[in-house]
Amino acid sequence: MSDPSTSPQTVDILVSGGGIAGLIAAAAFGASGFRTLMVDPTPPVVTGDEASSDLRSTAFLRPARDLFEKIGIWEALAPHATPLEALRIVDTVGRPATIRTERQFEGRETGDEPFGWNFLNWVIRRELARAVPDIPNVELRYGVGFKSLLTRSSEAMVTLTDGTMVRAKLVVAADGRDSPVREAAGIGVKTTRYGQKSLAFTATHDLPHNNVSTEIYREGGPFTMVPLPDIDGKPASAIVWMNKGAYATELLNLPPEAFNAVMTERAAGLFGEMKLASGRAIFPIITRVAERLASERVAIIAEAAHALPPIGAQGLNTSLNDLAELLALAEAHRSDPGTEAMLDTYARTRLNDISKRARVVDLFNRVTRSESDILQMVRLWGLKAVHDVKPVRMKVMQAGLGPI
Repeated sequence: MSDPSTSPQTVDILVSGGGIAGLIAAAAFGASGFRTLMVDPTPPVVTGDEASSDLRSTAFLRPARDLFEKIGIWEALAPHATPLEALRIVDTVGRPATIRTERQFEGRETGDEPFGWNFLNWVIRRELARAVPDIPNVELRYGVGFKSLLTRSSEAMVTLTDGTMVRAKLVVAADGRDSPVREAAGIGVKTTRYGQKSLAFTATHDLPHNNVSTEIYREGGPFTMVPLPDIDGKPASAIVWMNKGAYATELLNLPPEAFNAVMTERAAGLFGEMKLASGRAIFPIITRVAERLASERVAIIAEAAHALPPIGAQGLNTSLNDLAELLALAEAHRSDPGTEAMLDTYARTRLNDISKRARVVDLFNRVTRSESDILQMVRLWGLKAVHDVKPVRMKVMQAGLGPI
């Protein structure tokens, strides 16, 4: 443990939070030449078989890949990626499921490459934990976290949980939905709860996914299958399965054989027999947006700034849009990355995009989960209209890849 009596450490950027967003933020600022310190009280879980393992997956879209290439970490991540060539939407009703229609959005319609690349979250954490320490100007400090904050116009003074102090030009809050930095900065949040929860797990299936991500709609919320590499010679996908909270908890506790049968039916038989290939994790579904994205010498990013339902790969990709904007502004204000004018620009630009995106995802979630016959028809007509009218389809696909 550091001696509290020593002089404060001085850095350009202090990143609070060592999850995926925090690690990428530390890498980005360090690679750009800023002296960067990342702190987190908990070391990253880098295996898939611990109780605290993150069993979700993330489909990183093209702008995220571009950021990773700029930082210099894409080469380390790419071998673990599954390319996503298309998004298949299947609309179903009833039990057993009856398919009403389906449409496929081709990634190469908007560029001569996949529209994204999928990773298991625990794999991303493992590879980032290996790659980021090799980036110049970056120090990762696990086992110690944010405790308190004192700001003035020229800098922030942060006290850590081990009693040490850090002076920083900019504090970046990447410390999750219940961000202690956000709270210390006096920034409130607006939260919408849906009474839903999502299950996250990996499954194998008889039929191949062909690198196509599939979302199967029915009341309760989407059943989303995102391609992964084969497991023991069997096609595999990362699954996010949204339901009413009570039913999601019931599914969580089903014995594996019973769960496999229900899962196979929920997938409308499109992939043959499906079987669990991992543990199951459960997460509440909320929309949460911070009232502000900045205060004096503090910028709020990722889930500290916004939490969205897991629809359309918007969560972490929206977080990386935050980071890309903040990094560009810091590079334009290199002598003092954290001025009031810079942070005002960041907050205004990103809050506009985040608010629009949150409204769209919120509406989409309400329609897709509804048991109302009328809203289910709206869902069907909306899917056809979005896909079948090319200018609309192209606009929606482009919006999904970057700020609205």
